[in-house]
Amino acid sequence: MTPNDVNTFLASDFDGFRVQVDVEAERADIILGRPPLNVISMPQRDELRRVFEALDAHEDVRVIVLRAEGEHFSSGGDIKGFLEASPEHVSKLADNVAAPARCSKPVIAANRGYTFGVGLELSLACDFRIASETTLYALPEQKLGQIPGSGGSARLQKTIGITRTKHMVMRAKRVSGEQALDWGFVTECVPDAELESATDALVEELRNFSPLAQRTAKRLINDNEDATLSVAIEMEGHCYSRLRSSRDFREGVEAFHGKRRAIFTGE
Repeated sequence: MTPNDVNTFLASDFDGFRVQVDVEAERADIILGRPPLNVISMPQRDELRRVFEALDAHEDVRVIVLRAEGEHFSSGGDIKGFLEASPEHVSKLADNVAAPARCSKPVIAANRGYTFGVGLELSLACDFRIASETTLYALPEQKLGQIPGSGGSARLQKTIGITRTKHMVMRAKRVSGEQALDWGFVTECVPDAELESATDALVEELRNFSPLAQRTAKRLINDNEDATLSVAIEMEGHCYSRLRSSRDFREGVEAFHGKRRAIFTGE
């Protein structure tokens, strides 16, 4: 897409959400907007994937925030939609939900209230999760005679281990934001009234870093998830070596020695 095509697409009417781009703040918000429970429809998943891809190509966006209207992030997917969808469509669900992880830019999920099913799976695909103290996380698919189908159990097991994942998946147990922080699958847990300010602060923190270094770090960490330690160290070394020749690294070093704030351009 050209820049004009991207902006036109992002101004479209989407199914169950809207996009808000603040060029001055170098920030884009994807806002789930089907309150009170922000149920995520089947077509909405495809549109969310396309929006993440468009924002990844947006030259003026440094950080993406996934949040929701109202007191709940999302109670999950449209259950009836699963019965009506074709097997081929259902087989693509995990790929759509993985869009935040594939996006080269930092993605923050701001969670409050119910964050169930695909709402949790989308959040787990983001780089950072900030939870309100009202947040309840759950993968309740066992109550429907199903299992998570968009990476929920897989991403959780990588993060919190097999025992806690079985607790959440096989018993369909709810976990509070505070418990999630203790278990290590959220970045912060804050009072409900501070969720927006905590999200804003993280956005500002991230946009002060080099875009090139951020993209490199995200890709490296994601790709090394299943690598052996020796391979991961080797890949880290190659990425480090490549960044040493970047303008951003030179700017960072010069700013450090000059005792000034670095101005990074992503080159």
